[in-house]
This record gives sequence, structure tokens and C-alpha cells, in this order.
Amino acid sequence: MRDFLPAEKARRERILATIRAVYRRHGFDEIETPVAEDSDRLHAGLGGDNEKLAFAILKRGLTTDDFGQAQTALDLADLGLRFDLTVPLARFYASHRAELPSVFRAIQIAPVWRAERPQKGRYRQFVQCDIDILGEPDVRAEAELLTASLDALDALGLEGGFIRVNDRRLLLGMLSSLGFAPEESDGVLITIDKLDKVGHDGVVAELRERGVTPSAVDALAAFFRRPQTLEFLPFGEAAIRKALPEGVDEQAVADLVAIGEAVSAARALDPGTAVLQFDPFLVRGMGYYTGPIFELAHPSVDYSLGGGGRYDGMIGRFLGSDVPATGFSLGFERLVELVDLPAAEEADAIALLHDKDVPLTSLLTLKSELIATGARVRLQTKPKNTKAVLAALEGEGFTAFGFVDAATTLASLSLRSLGESPQS
Repeated sequence: MRDFLPAEKARRERILATIRAVYRRHGFDEIETPVAEDSDRLHAGLGGDNEKLAFAILKRGLTTDDFGQAQTALDLADLGLRFDLTVPLARFYASHRAELPSVFRAIQIAPVWRAERPQKGRYRQFVQCDIDILGEPDVRAEAELLTASLDALDALGLEGGFIRVNDRRLLLGMLSSLGFAPEESDGVLITIDKLDKVGHDGVVAELRERGVTPSAVDALAAFFRRPQTLEFLPFGEAAIRKALPEGVDEQAVADLVAIGEAVSAARALDPGTAVLQFDPFLVRGMGYYTGPIFELAHPSVDYSLGGGGRYDGMIGRFLGSDVPATGFSLGFERLVELVDLPAAEEADAIALLHDKDVPLTSLLTLKSELIATGARVRLQTKPKNTKAVLAALEGEGFTAFGFVDAATTLASLSLRSLGESPQS
């Protein structure tokens, strides 16, 4: 968990404001949910491995007997800090469905917490930027999400981004055609999800160690060796069919083709850019995905900048009836490392360097009069040597300064641009 000094905080807020503005233009509305959720909800099997990283909040009034009788640490907790924004959104929608439109487009931009082992790029508190569409079963929802996310990337100055796309139905169909038993699918997908880290041979070796169906592992190894398996063609039906075994889910293929056509049409201003890429081995770690899944990539880095997918079954766990849902999350902390937005044009920022004997009423009156003109104003006691103070103020974004004594009024105040050499 990190502190942010003013300059970095301002930079992060500029990036967040840019993302918010793009999403608002795409018709999404921002909501806010509590940082804590019921422990049972956070550990309901919806969060995958992230559930293991959730921070628990102990029940109030625990006794020594409670600790002695607890079978697990979670027996002592009734709340926990949210580890993502999707589980809270599902609970939010279940609680407020009657007050929301039939198709609800949500923005959530907020911190989440995971008990990670801290390292570069992984923090225990970090910001997620999510957009979700609830109540829309058609893939027009996915097309909207992908278009909005690519537009956000462009607005941040990261043109050239693209999205890898797959579908959980195609993944499960591929495993079935290769001979894996249905009960083996979840474990096999967890191993395939490591493909970019351990390679084809590593995936095959791990599957053999796990003791899954040997003939299916042999078939997967042969499938990996096909020349066309990793030959990425322009996104479309031909690319999807060429990358998969025979007998794929026809509806899943049709859905991906429709998404591709819609996103390409929306991005017609740059028709030569391949913004979607079919990746037959894209898994995404969360087991709640039920349809199309995607990951945001950029040629400047070798890691994803976000991702998401369709999770039609999650809200029904809270509501009792299924609600179609799909979402996309930008990896804000990774984006911050890449984005260099220029500082926004702001009103004059003025520092008033005042003598110690200037009455407080005079100082606040002068400050208020300047603020009324639209300026940002800071009061600063005048030191004997002003050079270091003025340099620091300039570094913080102040543009002008003035010296103030007991007789100074708004009419008599003389302002000078920061950067001029003041008299000491």
C-alpha cells in the first residue's frame, strides 16, 4: 500500500478523469459500493484464486472461547475488504434492481485490496477501473465494452492497443474434442492459463504430472504443434475456425464474428488497425466467465493492460434469477506506468508570501478576493531567502507570486510570474 505525493496524485487523477470522461460519453453511469462486503459473499466461490487473497475483518466482541472453537480463520470474520469490483457490483444490482434501468451500464473506479506478495506491479491496495453492462444478453454489450475500452486507451495517448478475444464455450469445446473429461476441464484450464509463462512444453509436462487423461494430453501436445494453431490471421470467422478443432460451438463463433464486425465498424476512422485478435488459448483466471472473454494488450509491453468477459451466472447467485452481465476492467496501475498526459490547463495558481505581522483577517480577505476571480491561492509565510520557496512552488504548479505586507490590498497587489529572479 503506497503513499502518493501531490504531483503523482495529480497525475493519477488526470488519468482517471480521462478514463471517466470517455466512459461517460459512451453512456455509462458511475456508482459507488462499500469497501467491505459480507465474508460469506466474498468467499462464495465467485472470485477464483482472489478469494484466497482477501483481507478478513474480525467480528466485534470476540472472546477467547471464540478463538478456541474456530475451525478456520474465516470463522472469526463476518466482513472482508473487497478484492475486486465485480462481486460488489453483483450484490449492488441484486439490492437495487428495481431502481435501475433494464439494461444498466455501470462505471466503478475504486481501490480494492488483496494480500499479495508486494513486488513491482503488484500491490496490496490498487485501483480498478471497471465498466459493466447488466441485463443485455446480446453481444452488442461486448462490442460496446471493447469499443469504449479502446477509446479510453486512445484518449490516454496509447494508440495501437488491441484486444485478444476468446470464448469459454470454445475453450470447453476444444478440451472435449481433445478427449479431456468434463470434470478435468477446470484444472486443465488453470494449467493452460500459464501458457505465456511456461510455454507449450511446460503446460504438457504439468498436465502429465497432474494425471489427467493421457491420450488427451497427447492430443493437446499435437494440437500445439500444428502450424496454424498460433498463426494469427485477421480477426474473423476464418481465423477462428482455423485455430480450433472441428465441431466447435457454432453460436460462440457467430458471437465472436458479430463482435469483431461491430468493433471494426465503430473504429472505421482507423480501418487498417487490427484491434481484435483471436487467441484460442486465452483463458482468464476467473471461473465465473460463461461466454466471450478478452484481454487488452499494447505493443509497448508484454503484459495485459486489462481484461474481462461475460459472467451471466454471477448475479443470479444473489438475486435468485439469472441476469446477463459482461464487464471490462482496465489495469490502472499498469496504465499509470505508461501514460504521460500533459497537465491540464488550469486557472492561475498564486502564492502570497506574507510578512508574519500581517493580520489574519487581511490575509484571508485578500485570498478570498483572488479565489473569487477563479485563481488557486496559497498563503506562505515569507522567509528571509525566498529563492528555495519559489522554486518549490513552481515545481508544485504555481504560476505567480506576490509579496504581501500589512498595507497590501487586491488593488495594490503586484504579481510576478514564477521563474523570474526575485530579490532575496
